[in-house]
Amino acid sequence: MHANHSDDSLTTGQGTSEPRDGGARAWCTLLGGYVWLALFATFGYASSFGVYQDLYTRAGTSSSSNISWIGSVHLFIFVAMGLPAGKLVDKGYFRHIILAGSFINISSLFVLSFAHIDRYYQIFLTQGVGVGLGSGLIYLPSMVVQTHHWRARRALAMGFVITGSSVGGIVYPIMLNHLFHGPVGFAWGVRASAFLNLGLLIMANLLMSGRHPSDKNQLEKPKSNVQQILRDSPFILMVIGGVLVVLGLFFPYFYLQLFTVLKGISPNFAFYTLTIQNGASIFGRIIPNLLAEQVGLLNTLIFVTLGTAGLAFSLFGITNVGGVTAFAILYGFFSGAVLSLFSPVIAAFASDVDEIGVRMGLGFFVSSFAYLLGPPISGALLTNQNHWLRPIIFNGTIILAGLLLLVVSRFMQARRKMTMRV
Repeated sequence: MHANHSDDSLTTGQGTSEPRDGGARAWCTLLGGYVWLALFATFGYASSFGVYQDLYTRAGTSSSSNISWIGSVHLFIFVAMGLPAGKLVDKGYFRHIILAGSFINISSLFVLSFAHIDRYYQIFLTQGVGVGLGSGLIYLPSMVVQTHHWRARRALAMGFVITGSSVGGIVYPIMLNHLFHGPVGFAWGVRASAFLNLGLLIMANLLMSGRHPSDKNQLEKPKSNVQQILRDSPFILMVIGGVLVVLGLFFPYFYLQLFTVLKGISPNFAFYTLTIQNGASIFGRIIPNLLAEQVGLLNTLIFVTLGTAGLAFSLFGITNVGGVTAFAILYGFFSGAVLSLFSPVIAAFASDVDEIGVRMGLGFFVSSFAYLLGPPISGALLTNQNHWLRPIIFNGTIILAGLLLLVVSRFMQARRKMTMRV
């Protein structure tokens, strides 16, 4: 175990292990968190909730706002689990968390397949709470463990990992729409997705690896100072800014398919809007991360957040298939870049590799409330009369407010680091 550890990391004079950019374990872990595996099955599924939003709304399960609570609670738990999961990963319990999350995720999906589509509470408990909990135990550890294997290429590695959610976001909407609206139906459509997740998560568990709790170097390291982290003003401003951005960012992921259908643009084309959006996000989660290595992570995050805010306002002027297609491609690219860059930006504020899990856990936990509240607020503003202007203005404005705090954080961090490349 120690031999393997030394192969993939570098040790400083103080006995502190630093990640090396590469090695067999690093590449296997990257693959394990990459396209076909962990994030495909978790974040990719969460990114496809717009299919369920459309299905439940038109089936009369409940109001549009109430239905969005299912997806938002899923995302809330999904992200909030980062706080305990991040701390446990830092202690070396990576594999235990991944196994537990995989079991809960698969079990909850199979239970969801037996739920009645007109029983709101059944869907809420299984999909919102159960699937969210299982996915949350997988998501952050899959991201944090990359920092144990990469240093200079950390942003690029984490960008590649999160593209798994984009590929999942391509496959699941097409798969679920065809199954739900075909002869298979809801129950076996959900079961088919559960079987797919089962295979993906088995492979992910076999490929990914973290540090063992008994690792001597791990035990010799000082504990993360949470109070010191909470006094880090640039970091706190960045996190708050990120919360505001996320509060408005997921509106198209939940409502673009419904928007396209209710606007009478093309019901058949509407089934592919999420696929186009998530497909474009693949490039958004790679290209800006490459750029960030040259110009700075926070600088790049600010740029793509500005693009996301502008596109959020543009949704109101869309009236045809070409407009929806252009919006889905551009919004997928820029919003995908935002989601991809937050994790490496948080990691960049850490003074030591063993502080990353705590910082990411804190950042994810706080931002989880934005995931919880954003879509229901949009649904409430939309109302049953479908007043699209209200949620569009709200989400664009709140993203701009978050952008302002990111800019302030950037100048504070640049002054502290004495460089403009932050």
